[in-house]
Amino acid sequence: MFTSVLMIEKALTSADVEFVTTLHGDEPVTFHVLLQPRGDQADRLLRAIDDIALGEIDEAVREGETPEGAAAQDVGRQALDVSVQALRATGSRAEGRLVEDHPLDALKSLVAEASADEVIVLTDPHYVEEFFHRDWASRARHKVGVPVLKLFSHSKA
Repeated sequence: MFTSVLMIEKALTSADVEFVTTLHGDEPVTFHVLLQPRGDQADRLLRAIDDIALGEIDEAVREGETPEGAAAQDVGRQALDVSVQALRATGSRAEGRLVEDHPLDALKSLVAEASADEVIVLTDPHYVEEFFHRDWASRARHKVGVPVLKLFSHSKA
């Protein structure tokens, strides 16, 4: 059984589920899903810059409407539950948890706890963070001790 830690920031789409569950062919996979609810004002600014870089001006304007902090916990829990159920529906084993503290510390702990074979970071593009290698995948590569695969979400959830 192959064990993957899947780090996400929103609910998985059906295309995302198909993509991650077929990465290893017919080998059975157990997924440990970590979801990071929305962050603080600095994150909002970076998300708006990414929206503008993608030509999604309307999305940049609406960043202020996205729940953050404590308000994001309920939205995050729902997204996590939907994602775990979708993975299970494919026959994969899956469990999930919300990130409550620093995401990379939670990731490192879960990789060790689950004896994970890999980490998959599945997010929307974050051009500013990626340019400076401050995105989750770049930072995780120096922290977790297993291969880290960075994938982009297939569509908006």
